[in-house]
Amino acid sequence: MIDPQTRDTWMYRGAFVGVALFLLFLRLLPLGNDPGSWPGPDLLLCLILAWVVRRPDLLPVVLIAAVVLMEDLILMRPPGLWCAGGPGLGIPALARGPDARVELRHRMASGGGADAGVAAGLSPGVFPDHAAAAFGYALIQTIWSILCYPAVVLVSRYAFDLHKPATGEIDDFGRRL
Repeated sequence: MIDPQTRDTWMYRGAFVGVALFLLFLRLLPLGNDPGSWPGPDLLLCLILAWVVRRPDLLPVVLIAAVVLMEDLILMRPPGLWCAGGPGLGIPALARGPDARVELRHRMASGGGADAGVAAGLSPGVFPDHAAAAFGYALIQTIWSILCYPAVVLVSRYAFDLHKPATGEIDDFGRRL
């Protein structure tokens, strides 16, 4: 028999992969790809950051890197640049330690403080991927992503019941979350 906490962890990981595949499917649809149009937000990046800030124990960096590498290959971007930039620069700045526990300042921060921290973590992770592309495109997409991040957090909170760990909450091994 599997214990409920392990089952929930794997269900969240499966839900993340499912949502990532759905967002990738939406990006493959030929909607609004007119030349000269404004870029939209990177919703997958917002989803990754929202989940990493709230519950980093649910998403290992290897899973994030695999999903992002798959996205790079399917969208025919340079393979591994976002994978090196996002998980390599921005995401570990939001979670620390080998078991990826949330830093105390993010746990205690209010909504605006946490959003500012995510914006600071999002910016360096996006730009290496768009180094070969137009800088203005990457800048506008980053701004849209920062503006859409609170909406992604709300959807994650109410659709997936993804919440910050309660004070004193522990994992299976007795470590504080």
